[in-house]
Amino acid sequence: MAASLNKVILIGNLTGDPELRYTPSGTARTRFSIAINRQYKDSTGQLQEEVTFVPIITWGSQAENCANYLSKGRSVAVDGRLRIDSFENAEGERRKVVEVVASSVQFLGGPARSQDREQPGSVASPSPEPQGQAQADEEVPF
Repeated sequence: MAASLNKVILIGNLTGDPELRYTPSGTARTRFSIAINRQYKDSTGQLQEEVTFVPIITWGSQAENCANYLSKGRSVAVDGRLRIDSFENAEGERRKVVEVVASSVQFLGGPARSQDREQPGSVASPSPEPQGQAQADEEVPF
């Protein structure tokens, strides 16, 4: 069998405050999206900008740290894996959900969300995704 690799490294800014929820078993899960900007010159030489919005999922203590210390506009570096799921919506159409499951989130620049806490430089404890996790309580990011 051939080797496989699923690794994503992204740097961007949060598009909103992280949303912290807990699974029925008590595991923390945080969702947030980051915007990644790219500038390029088109065929006429004009400078163009492209923005890609990427949904991020964190689990466990890392999820709680992201919820406590991150807020809209904050710059982060995310290391993780790409997850693509498909589902059928109420109208019977097939939809795809693309998100990055973070193994580590590095906080870059800017103040901590709470003024009474010290800002951690990094949250690097990998938190594996719980196995057999029900998707029913999750909202589709698009």
